[in-house]
Amino acid sequence: MSGHSKWSTIKHKKGKEDAKRGKIFTKISKELTVAARAGGGDPGGNSKLRLLMEKAKEANMPNENVTRAIKKGTGELEGAHYEEAMYEGYGPHGTAVIVETLSDNKNRTVSDVRHAFSKMGGNLGETNSVLWMFQHKAVLILEQKNKTEDDIIELFMDYDLDDIIIDTDHITLTTAPSGVEDLKKAAKEAGFIVEHAEVEWVAKDKVLLDDEEKEAKVFKFLELLEDLDDVQNVYSNIG
Repeated sequence: MSGHSKWSTIKHKKGKEDAKRGKIFTKISKELTVAARAGGGDPGGNSKLRLLMEKAKEANMPNENVTRAIKKGTGELEGAHYEEAMYEGYGPHGTAVIVETLSDNKNRTVSDVRHAFSKMGGNLGETNSVLWMFQHKAVLILEQKNKTEDDIIELFMDYDLDDIIIDTDHITLTTAPSGVEDLKKAAKEAGFIVEHAEVEWVAKDKVLLDDEEKEAKVFKFLELLEDLDDVQNVYSNIG
């Protein structure tokens, strides 16, 4: 079971920086609003909303922000109507990229995304142009506690893990999307700090670039996409 990719490490670090800046609050608010609109404002009957509320708490998002976002979704407060959209394409050096967005203006969003692709020498593709290279998986990132792969297998033997990635600072577990809540609960009960628990698009095969200059250009492109106001998540097959 392979080591963590450089991009995953950079993305995780960037997520912490975004949280410090409060930028993550805007993204979580949008997700809360959409989840509440789709499944109601009661977390007891809306698992997606429940996970997002935990995510907001872990990001130290104020409770009033959470409540306001949910009420916008249930219609108790006025707010923008966000629509979900997914864009696919190829970035620099042929890397496959998936971009998930939440927007109240799709024309603006697609224009911004297309511009980012063009600026960095990539191409925005048609639906399913790269999606076939990815699988929907639950991804959990745990704080490392000097555990080996054998330790992890023993601790989570009752859970259907697809992959285990051991790093110096983190342990990454991958499982089926439906298992995200149970695995997160089990990890917490085992004493781990869960730094990340979400359903993501995970590449079936990673692409390794042959020099640091190419790698740096791809990372710059992915960060450019992530910094767009309407972009929620960016996934790539870069190793």
